[in-house]
Amino acid sequence: METVIETSTTKKVRSVRPVGTRAVLAELDGLPDVLALQSMLDKSPLPGQVDVLAAAETVMVVGESAAATKAIGARLMELELTPPRDADSRLVTIETVYDGEDLADVAELTGLSVDGVVAAHTGQIWTVAFAGFAPGFGYMVGENQSLTVPRRSSPRTAVPAGSVALGGQYSAVYPRRSPGGWQLIGRTGARMWDLDRAQPALVRPGDRVQYRAVREVVVAASDASEPDTESHTDSGLKIISPGAQSLIEDLGRRGYGPLGVSAAGALDRASLRRANRLVGNRSSAAAIESVGGGLTVEAVGDQVIAVTGAPAVLTVQSPSCGDDDGPHQGATRTVPVAAPFALLDGEVLTVGAPEAGFRNYLAVRGGVDVPAVLGSRSADTMSGIGPAPLKASQMLAAGTDTESAAVGSPELQPDFPGHGVTVLDVVPGPRADWFDQSALDSLTSQEWVVTPQSNRVGMRLDGTPLERNRDGELPSEGTMAGALQIPPAGLPVLFLADHPITGGYPVIGVVRDEQLDLAAQVPIGGRIRFRFVPDSPEFQTPEK
Repeated sequence: METVIETSTTKKVRSVRPVGTRAVLAELDGLPDVLALQSMLDKSPLPGQVDVLAAAETVMVVGESAAATKAIGARLMELELTPPRDADSRLVTIETVYDGEDLADVAELTGLSVDGVVAAHTGQIWTVAFAGFAPGFGYMVGENQSLTVPRRSSPRTAVPAGSVALGGQYSAVYPRRSPGGWQLIGRTGARMWDLDRAQPALVRPGDRVQYRAVREVVVAASDASEPDTESHTDSGLKIISPGAQSLIEDLGRRGYGPLGVSAAGALDRASLRRANRLVGNRSSAAAIESVGGGLTVEAVGDQVIAVTGAPAVLTVQSPSCGDDDGPHQGATRTVPVAAPFALLDGEVLTVGAPEAGFRNYLAVRGGVDVPAVLGSRSADTMSGIGPAPLKASQMLAAGTDTESAAVGSPELQPDFPGHGVTVLDVVPGPRADWFDQSALDSLTSQEWVVTPQSNRVGMRLDGTPLERNRDGELPSEGTMAGALQIPPAGLPVLFLADHPITGGYPVIGVVRDEQLDLAAQVPIGGRIRFRFVPDSPEFQTPEK
């Protein structure tokens, strides 16, 4: 069902697999070829190239459109791989205290002494093959296999920032506190990820790393801080209640895959664009994305507002007033969804529970003015980049991100998922060959239920598990929003905007990009049915 074209020249891409309609996966013969292709695409991007995600044995290239992606796939088949020069990479020294919790276990697994593990780790140069898992997390490959060890059978729920670890053939440093299943052998004070640097990642793909044993390091304190709820603005919004969860999102940040940063951004992009269009903003202006209703905001100064996405009752409460008879409750009115309206100084808007769908987008004229990080104001819940989730009493200033002096006219919205079944079109692959026909049929014949464990990283689905037709694990490779990843338990995870940029589970198919907005509106408990569509780009083998 998926097109895989093989080539015979060792210094060319071995094969190209489609990843939905907006990306292709180039398979290569090893790390030297991965680094060669990655370097070539970085220096001379192909027409329409948006992002490049190198991994253990593959390079995924994301295109700006389906047509551009198809052309990229064909061009990749023709490229002659040129090894990068050593001058193109840097040598980075990481001072490490070797006192990790798993150091003795690693010694036993490798047949070395503890001192032997340290000598093996510091006695070779490690090359950063690719980034993934989290911003600043570089998968480093050594000069030999002496420290190849399995990951822990039971991952830790929290690994301290700065932990130096081994997993499989790789070494890495955890840039921030996070769950993890690698073997911990030491710690470093090196800041692997620092947005205050011109290059936030301390190490990037292609760089060489030398670990150096020291007796002690100073672990840098985190600069993370809580949102400033006490700040004031002359024009904007005050959060009275954020509801279940409210985040600031725009159209996301693209092109930072090599640093381990996903695009993030609004999950329902069409609703964000519609809200911005209604208040006269640029389509990419930042707005509030809220789930499940309950968002309540107060106008600071007169504002123009629009709420789009899931249909819900929008209630506006005027400020209370008083006279000789005492205080009086302010007037209450309702306003329509997908239409601009004035929210005057002191008025309070409450977004009710969705009647269908799951997410709402609240735009204020001028956009939400918060600092941009890597070119975007979006919150990324996976990496922690961008503004924190909104809190009660937080002040949001209105910006100047407008493109029209006039507001838009009310618009009709599409139907949103309700109590029925939402059908999503899926392009097979890139790893559909890990499943036999019965598993492919099972994917499309049953109704999958969205579980409460779902979030902006991915929708976790419940149903009859799918069985693979092969044992073992897939080397980590690039992935994207819309990918249907199948973990060992067999229950699909549909990646959304905050997904990790690499994954080690096979992707059976990819939801078409234009249907991701619909997928993001399926509520918890909603039902999904997948439908395969033969829409993969086809690649021709170049003439020799």
